[in-house]
Amino acid sequence: MIHISDSAKERITELIKEEGYTNKHNVRVSVKGGGCSGLMYDLTFDEIINNEDKVFEDKGVKILVDKKSILYLLGTTLEYSGGLNGKGFQFVNPNATRTCGCGESFSV
Repeated sequence: MIHISDSAKERITELIKEEGYTNKHNVRVSVKGGGCSGLMYDLTFDEIINNEDKVFEDKGVKILVDKKSILYLLGTTLEYSGGLNGKGFQFVNPNATRTCGCGESFSV
């Protein structure tokens, strides 16, 4: 399961409106190779649900995760911060053993 914080839900809802997406668009979270720690998070909107996707729903937000990424993301919470020290989405991942300083990459 992937969880969404209240602040992340609010920002996702705002982005859907600002970017002109529809209620058919879901949040796709995946893991790709790269970054200074070896793996990077990828967060996009997607209206296509593939057969191998795992689909989660939290706070009314549908989250799509591909089969390969689910092992790295189980138990993760998607947060959003709009403060002075950093603005954007952050992943609180209990599976990560190391993260880089910017929080965009990790390793397990």
